Amino acid sequence: QVQLVESGGGLVQAGGSLRLSCAASGRIFSIQAMGWYRQAPGKQRGLVASITSGGGTTNYADSVKGRFTISRDNAKNTVDLQMNSLKPDDTAVYYCKFERVRAWNGLTGVTKDYWGQGTQVTVSS
Repeated sequence: QVQLVESGGGLVQAGGSLRLSCAASGRIFSIQAMGWYRQAPGKQRGLVASITSGGGTTNYADSVKGRFTISRDNAKNTVDLQMNSLKPDDTAVYYCKFERVRAWNGLTGVTKDYWGQGTQVTVSS
């Protein structure tokens, strides 16, 4: 089992910055990827950014490219999201996710997702 604890959310003015952090504990092994998702009121939860544990390959939503940076520390079992030039549209609950491989089917991992509790980010105009 994996437990995730998030921190760093809060209220910030448009144009400001926040840094979200997520620390994992428990059965921290075979983690394939880590990511941040967000869900605004009345909208679906969507990917913000992800990073692979092995090679550090990153993926960003188009809406945050150039403004957000995801990073990880495999030794400390943490993943961070640096958010700059924040906009009111960034207002959402942000969730940390770890993807753990439970089994292998050849080179394909059978995975299980673990989620944090979510942290509120509010960007005022």
